[in-house]
Amino acid sequence: MSTSATAKAPAPEQPGTPPAYGALDRFFKISERGSTLSREIRGGFATFFAMAYIIVLNPIILGSAKDMYGHQLNGGQLVTATVVTAAFTTLLMGVIGNVPIALAAGLGVNTVVALQLAPRMSWPDAMGMVVLAGFVVMLLVATGLRERVMNAVPLGLRKGIAIGIGLFIMMIGLVDSGFVSRIPDVANTTVPLQLGANGHLTGWPVLVFVLGTLLTLALIVRKVPGAILISIVAMTVLGVVINAVAHVPSWGLTTPEWPGNPVSPPDFGLLGQVSLFGGFSKVGVLTGVLFVFTVLLSCFFDAMGTIMGISDEAKLTDAQGQMPGINKVLFVDGIAVAAGGASSSSATTCFVESTAGVGEGARTGFANIVTGGLFTLALFLTPIATMVPSQAATPALIAVGFLILAGGIKEIDWADYTIAIPAFVTMVMMPFTYSITNGIGMGFITFALLRLAAGRGREVPAAMYVVAGVFAFYYLMPALGLT
Repeated sequence: MSTSATAKAPAPEQPGTPPAYGALDRFFKISERGSTLSREIRGGFATFFAMAYIIVLNPIILGSAKDMYGHQLNGGQLVTATVVTAAFTTLLMGVIGNVPIALAAGLGVNTVVALQLAPRMSWPDAMGMVVLAGFVVMLLVATGLRERVMNAVPLGLRKGIAIGIGLFIMMIGLVDSGFVSRIPDVANTTVPLQLGANGHLTGWPVLVFVLGTLLTLALIVRKVPGAILISIVAMTVLGVVINAVAHVPSWGLTTPEWPGNPVSPPDFGLLGQVSLFGGFSKVGVLTGVLFVFTVLLSCFFDAMGTIMGISDEAKLTDAQGQMPGINKVLFVDGIAVAAGGASSSSATTCFVESTAGVGEGARTGFANIVTGGLFTLALFLTPIATMVPSQAATPALIAVGFLILAGGIKEIDWADYTIAIPAFVTMVMMPFTYSITNGIGMGFITFALLRLAAGRGREVPAAMYVVAGVFAFYYLMPALGLT
């Protein structure tokens, strides 16, 4: 994490290289990065619990949609596909990229697949579009274009992206916990959110979230090692007790109760059910290319923002804010996009909830080995993996969101409006549009335009102009009748 964030985080344990894990230490550079095996393990657990909801949520999003033939994907097969892909890509990122960034089916892009692609083609056709987007991402990495785009982002805007992600994950935590909720359209108001479900904080689940947040923050203030993980476990136990006594009608996606049958056999029926080019025959070449472009844009910049934010907080960047060995990380991300399509679980991408593990002190890919191993276990123990309620896991997002904000906001040059305003736009648009991609796109466009307006256009790298133009086209697509 950045200096100020680390000052408020749990006190680091003294790094060491016990003989028992000397080989692991050398391979993953655990001591070199100022970490310990116990911190990496705790970080891996924290990340898994913070993102385990995807095991339930992704099948709900994809399983509720129908393709042009009226077919729906099987829920059990979707669970297996989601878990298998998350486990494989997370382990791959840990071994090849050596960063504590876990991957799973991307929220947002799975909605695009379910609501935009599938209704106009078959499910194998739609997943083929995702695979093609992954191939394009890998091509961009191989040619160096993706790294060039990332390196073209000025340091102040990079900090804005990281802070925007911090605010975004705080919003995710508040919404997923039920602490705030969307005001329905029937209310006839322009106010989008309200406290609790009806303007008030009511119900046992919200109490678990509030207590969990207070406990997490109190442990962080007292610099207790394992603060986030301790809170998640404690609140899960409390949730199980409350649910057993009070019989809470709804906890949201996951109910904290011990499952009657903890073992659930996997069903691999969806893996490999892909048609790479079948979709083009259904919608035409131009529309098909635009579909691939839409998936590509979301995956490309969601992952870019997440990688930049997490690597900065984990102190994996140099003085210029760039991460050594970034191409390995980016290439694995491209593989993950294609793998998600090949398994029919939608595009897999880097998860911003990995910040929960970084908050526990994770600095290397060994944390991913732990997270990926837990996903592998979840393949057979899904009922247990999904018993942690979001109200127990989301306090981690509130705490880590604060640490990201505290660690980066003072590093932006607020006196230079050509960087301060784009950074501000990026920070605000991520939580308010509920999209990392939108925040980055609007920030890039604002940066290019303001530098031009200030007569400093030559200071903007060519790659930034290209990306800003691509985003402008993306936002104009509906007006041009191209969606």
